[in-house]
Amino acid sequence: MKAIGFKTSLPIDESESFIMFETPVPEPKGRDLLVKIKAISVNPVDFKIRQNSAKDTALETPKIIGWDAVGTVEAVGEDVTFFKAGDEVYYAGDLTRSGSNAEYQLIDERITGLKPSTLTYAETAAMPLTALTAWESLYDRIRIAEPKDKGKSILIIGGAGGVGSIAIQLARKISGLKVIATASRPETKDWCKAMGADVVVDHKNLVEEVHAAGLKEVDFILDLVDLNNYWDTLVELIKPQGHIVSITGSATPVALNKLKNKSVTFSWELMYTRSMYQTDDMEQQHHILNALAKLLDDGTLKTTLNQTLKGFSVENLKEAHRLLESGKTIGKVVIEY
Repeated sequence: MKAIGFKTSLPIDESESFIMFETPVPEPKGRDLLVKIKAISVNPVDFKIRQNSAKDTALETPKIIGWDAVGTVEAVGEDVTFFKAGDEVYYAGDLTRSGSNAEYQLIDERITGLKPSTLTYAETAAMPLTALTAWESLYDRIRIAEPKDKGKSILIIGGAGGVGSIAIQLARKISGLKVIATASRPETKDWCKAMGADVVVDHKNLVEEVHAAGLKEVDFILDLVDLNNYWDTLVELIKPQGHIVSITGSATPVALNKLKNKSVTFSWELMYTRSMYQTDDMEQQHHILNALAKLLDDGTLKTTLNQTLKGFSVENLKEAHRLLESGKTIGKVVIEY
């Protein structure tokens, strides 16, 4: 099969930042599915790993990255019970295994869902990683539930990105929250409103903008941009006994002591935790993806696809990485095979 990978971490404009190569089609065993890929999408994790995983070294075998994918099950391992050959599936992959930038991929059935039947391959490929991240942030970390949380407020920092686009929809349409999303450009503000945000504020003057929108504080905050730069602002804006979730990580210690007087809860969210550590509830991602597929099929949620590149090629993968590295993408970028 054809695959695209890299042997060393290079700037995306370098000729060998990605290379096409041939490698054997893998054989599924255990709970693995062999999927023939139809489309993939690119996320910030892709370019971060490309930039950092092979610094100052040359790998013997090219590293295949990429996680979001949609395709058809070609064969199954002996322990598979959820799927059969011919099923159309979608998934966000596993950081510890070979990625989706290839014609075929092995994926554990416990982190795989049935493709939404009404969406195209491109529309579907845009969804899994960001939708799982948003879902886990809201329902596994904050544990938002009706009726106790209906009508409460959530501030989503980075509303026009991939995770923000689906988090707005889940918070507003499924949980009945008042959604305040951040965006600074006219086109990103329009996108957030189209996703269902009640209020869109500029992140550059966040406290003043939230206050001007009629809220002194918010019940929940979802940080999708930069925890360090926003920390003091989040501390000021979160309500007593509120909950902050961040997906961004921090290179320096987080001053959690600033949350003490308000008895605020803080959580990290990493969608890959379940697959990385083979947690007892790893199968939950299978169920989440199936639930999301139903919500996409009945029109409750809509795809966050915003740009499609046609053809599995080095050039298209480089272009997708360039777009994401610019920091100006809206929604999701997908490569359709």
